[in-house]
Amino acid sequence: MLLTVPARTWLRADDRGLPVAAEPVSGTLLDFAAPRPIGPQRLDTAFTDLRREADGRAVVRLAEPSGAYGTDLWLGEGTDHVQVFTGDTLPEPHRRRSVAVEPMSCGPDAFRRDPRGVRLEPGARHTLRWGLAPWPGE
Repeated sequence: MLLTVPARTWLRADDRGLPVAAEPVSGTLLDFAAPRPIGPQRLDTAFTDLRREADGRAVVRLAEPSGAYGTDLWLGEGTDHVQVFTGDTLPEPHRRRSVAVEPMSCGPDAFRRDPRGVRLEPGARHTLRWGLAPWPGE
């Protein structure tokens, strides 16, 4: 599986999965700016500071190893974070059988840790736009 995540930053978490620091992905094993195999890397990682295309969307891509086909998850309005999970912590036979990619409006534990996060008054709304686009390669 080839993974592309257009993020500049990842959220380092403690042993309970709570974010403790935002760190750059550049030069680390978490830099998926260009498509590359996930390999044995374990991911249960929140990414942010997303690079967006001209249309305002950031695109996370999962592709099969030859690059002939895959699926794009586009992240639009209100989607500022994405969580990628490889399932390594799941019991057998479910361990590492798939990759989960979750669009998020804010980082993990946002109720306690993100003072800039979305705050809604009673009756208010918040829009989150995202979608999936399967594609064949050339």
